[in-house]
Amino acid sequence: MTADQLLTAGLPSIGESRGEESGRMRLIKDSWAAAESHSDEMGRLFYATLFRIAPETRDLFPVHMEVQRSRLMRALVHFVQMVDQPEDLVPFLEQLGRDHRKFGVVAQHYDAVGQALIGAIRAHAGESWTPQVHEAWTGAYADLATAMRTAAQAERGPASWLGRVVEHTRVGWDLAMITLQTPEPVPYRAGQYVSVETPQRPRLWRYLSPANSPREDGTLEFHVRAVDGGWVSRAIVAHSQIGDTWRIGPPMGRMHVDPSSERELLMVTGGTGMAPIKALLEDIAQRPEQPRTQVFVGGRTWEDLYDFASLRKFSYSNTWVDVIPVVEDDEGATGAERGTLADVVTRYGAWSDHDVLVCGSPAMIRATVSRMLVAGTPLDRIKYDPFTMD
Repeated sequence: MTADQLLTAGLPSIGESRGEESGRMRLIKDSWAAAESHSDEMGRLFYATLFRIAPETRDLFPVHMEVQRSRLMRALVHFVQMVDQPEDLVPFLEQLGRDHRKFGVVAQHYDAVGQALIGAIRAHAGESWTPQVHEAWTGAYADLATAMRTAAQAERGPASWLGRVVEHTRVGWDLAMITLQTPEPVPYRAGQYVSVETPQRPRLWRYLSPANSPREDGTLEFHVRAVDGGWVSRAIVAHSQIGDTWRIGPPMGRMHVDPSSERELLMVTGGTGMAPIKALLEDIAQRPEQPRTQVFVGGRTWEDLYDFASLRKFSYSNTWVDVIPVVEDDEGATGAERGTLADVVTRYGAWSDHDVLVCGSPAMIRATVSRMLVAGTPLDRIKYDPFTMD
């Protein structure tokens, strides 16, 4: 089982009172706060324990484990942040359970992961670890495993798909656009993301968002930027070749535009977050009616807006969408707004009467969403996918 994606969730058990549920969440948050400073040690202990009690799981992981440990810690941080929002966690866990089918996960793997995970947290939580805390984490993990297993067992579609690279275009030294073609279309929804495994980095999976809405010919376009320390992204940008075969996991994510909503739409994107925005715009254009849509596309310099020309061309033939470029440092960017995306978007107001989608790096998402909330945008109007992993 790839625990890099693992999210434990404090989902309320049947019959559990609101007070008991709140108390369990507080125990989980407090014990994590006591252990979090030892995250590196926790990651090493978790994997050492997992491979000792379930040695067959070692073959599911890459040779080098540094990236895996980092992913596990990010997943745990995400859990603690979302533990009191089960309405968001439950659908994600169900997607995660379906996604893990591609690894051949079986019931005893869940048991081993739970034992190793709770043991690693307990070892570094110090005096904050009490019988009540142990019970809270054990119950939370049991609920997580149940949600994932139930969704996986109910799924009847393929566990993964194979796609062949049919186009690889470098856009600068650190970015590439790659087009795959699958024998049968992957059943994703515009705005969702998928995990991919490449021949250059076996057993290292990376999440990517298609830059196009689903097509009958099975083609998917991905935008990939090589990031510092990114084993997979650097290999994709520099070494992917036409003819390579990728493995593609089931679609995940909650980014979508509700066709029944009568509100106007705001999209905020930076970096390769432009990919899912393009897919959503393509999907909206195919509908009978389109909402009035504002798209803010940001980067540090004008060169960072690598695909802005195609978005501007799209807006010329689709009068329901306006595209606004935003740059931080480039004074020569004619027609661009100056500042960060968070600065510029909130400069226009609270957008309280809009549906809002935010796509980009975790740092950009955090900054933009935080500023919009302060400006008065209702939280339930904002959609974003918090997971961005190399």
